[in-house]
Amino acid sequence: MSNAESNPTEVVCVATSGRESEVEVLEPRKVPLGGPRAMTVRRTLPQRARSMIGAWCFADHYGPDDVSASGGMDVAPHPHTGLQTASWLFSGEIEHRDSLGVHAVVRPGELNLMTGGHGICHSEVSRSETTVLHGVQLWIALPDAHRDTARDFRHHVPAPIALEGARARVFLGTLAGDTSPVPTFTPLLGAELVLDPGARLALDVDPSFEHGVLVDQGRVELAGTGLARAALGYVGPGPGTLHVANPGSTPARVMLLGGEPFGEEIVMWWNFVGRDHDEIARFRDEWQAESDRFGAVEGYHGGRLPAPPLPMGRLRPRANPPVER
Repeated sequence: MSNAESNPTEVVCVATSGRESEVEVLEPRKVPLGGPRAMTVRRTLPQRARSMIGAWCFADHYGPDDVSASGGMDVAPHPHTGLQTASWLFSGEIEHRDSLGVHAVVRPGELNLMTGGHGICHSEVSRSETTVLHGVQLWIALPDAHRDTARDFRHHVPAPIALEGARARVFLGTLAGDTSPVPTFTPLLGAELVLDPGARLALDVDPSFEHGVLVDQGRVELAGTGLARAALGYVGPGPGTLHVANPGSTPARVMLLGGEPFGEEIVMWWNFVGRDHDEIARFRDEWQAESDRFGAVEGYHGGRLPAPPLPMGRLRPRANPPVER
């Protein structure tokens, strides 16, 4: 899970309030990753209107991409700090290698969760068997008490559970009586939902959580508010029930993300999560110097991804909403 932008912005992410009863619609923006044949993703987090949902601080939706036309995914070894990356595919396969020594394959309906607290690096390459690449890449910010934690990697294949008019795969947290065995550093929820045509769900959720519904395909309503493909609907803490509907004539698929409001200010730039500009600059310098903080990826045929230059100005935190520079 990477941000391969050549000119990334710095973002201050802070908890922002949202009224319990209303749905805030976050529209995606298109972000090209790399050169002329590289993938374009649709990003809903972070943005000016809202930078986080619980500890979820980054959400990209991509595909379905014809690999023969797009060139697929080939992201050279690159670093991460202060976060976890959650990989989730709908189609295709991606080969993952990291400096923990893990060599894994990301497949549809399977969670690969990598922890890069103190520092990790990894590569991502779509496999030759892949013809259509389609999925989401998600980041989870680590709280201050755990942001320097050691490298880790977890793989989990959640069994589908039947709901009335839908099926769910719960990969983090608890939903509909199903609990993922994968531990998290803050209370979180992550699930894929596939809704039958005409389905109307009333999902019992933790009222202390804020929630987001990211639409992959189909027509979807969240609490009566329509959401287009790749849009993310946000509901603040308070409700103990989420109402999600598919008014269309074909199946709909969404990602449900939730968590307790994070309550800490973070700074994101490129593939780093830190607490201030100086810390981000130090991470960048250590990556460029091939520091032991990040280790090395074995088995990738090619060089490391160099860090882009930092912006000219320093990041100046301001009041809500979060500000990008």
